[in-house]
Amino acid sequence: MTRKWIALPRVEGIASRQAHADLPPGAYERELGREGFYGPSTQMVHRHPPTGWSAFDGPLRPRAFDTAKLAGTCASPWDAVPILANDHLRLRVWHTSGAMDHLVRNGDGDELLFVHQGAGQLFCDYGHLEFRDGDYVLLPRGTLWRVETGGPLELLLIEATNDSCRLPEKGIAGEHAVFDAAAFDVPAIDDAFRAQQTEREWRVAIKRRGALSVQTFPFNPLDALGWHGTLMPVRLNWRDLRPLMSHRAHLPPSAHTTFAAARFVVCTFCPRPLESDPGALKVPFFHNNDDYDEVIFYHRGEFVSRDNIRPGMITLHPSGFTHGPHPKALRAGAEGARKETDEVAVMIDARDALDVAVLPDGIEWIDYVNSWKDAENPAGRGGSKD
Repeated sequence: MTRKWIALPRVEGIASRQAHADLPPGAYERELGREGFYGPSTQMVHRHPPTGWSAFDGPLRPRAFDTAKLAGTCASPWDAVPILANDHLRLRVWHTSGAMDHLVRNGDGDELLFVHQGAGQLFCDYGHLEFRDGDYVLLPRGTLWRVETGGPLELLLIEATNDSCRLPEKGIAGEHAVFDAAAFDVPAIDDAFRAQQTEREWRVAIKRRGALSVQTFPFNPLDALGWHGTLMPVRLNWRDLRPLMSHRAHLPPSAHTTFAAARFVVCTFCPRPLESDPGALKVPFFHNNDDYDEVIFYHRGEFVSRDNIRPGMITLHPSGFTHGPHPKALRAGAEGARKETDEVAVMIDARDALDVAVLPDGIEWIDYVNSWKDAENPAGRGGSKD
């Protein structure tokens, strides 16, 4: 049996003709949507900011974590610090340095690495690949790999548990929108790869169903002579992205989707000009993301909708409550104080509720839930400008 959403467009009371633009003076827009930003939605017009709570108790509160405060390094990605997880997604942060003395293989799903700081070299079944800050490196499930780095290296590890990371449908924007597939780089069977094919003993730590097994070889199993096919690791840097933009209306995060798995999507926010139409919202709109938990990892720059957020921080907004820009950011947007963004951030929308790992003291910003309180305007009235 096929199913379809009930689609009955209606207008009731005071509303704008176009979503995210030309709001009534002093009003605030809130989007109620399904399936993240991909399904049907309604734009509600409010008298007060939807985030103007005076108190917020219970497990649904928004949370923030500062991974820059994680102490120490570890030699293996299997020792990376877990942050968030569900049955379909595992999010970890890995601080390391030097060269791995063993190989790893993830038997549980594709592994998407995002390089937050540092640079280095990846050696895998398919060859040798250099990487730098801002790179995504997608490793298909079962790939054998290790990294070498000459200094500190900080990575965000995104596991598509029992799944694969694919490209999103780009629809009427066309296959070359956001980035051309020609921007992907792949490992090479080059001199650096051949030089590491030694006959000394190597260990392989394999993760499957969360447990580790270790193989020992009397030679380096990264000994490929060559390969051909359509399955391979790929590298993509945020600097290669050309984000979709509209000068007349703020586009939802779904327009910035970079990778998609069955139960989550990965979006990349990159520097771009802000909307220039006088009536367009200049910051993300208040919204209910009622089908997805929303996670953002802040890589660099000043995030256009947040205050007191630094690179290396992670925020979690569980589905079920309204969230949106902080008061200071909302006022700056209404005043047109900024003409462009300089932010780079990785957003993950997870279809299933995420559990927060037990973290060391000092990593979580406990008072994040109160960061929406407006000290300059306690009554919560600021409003959009004409």
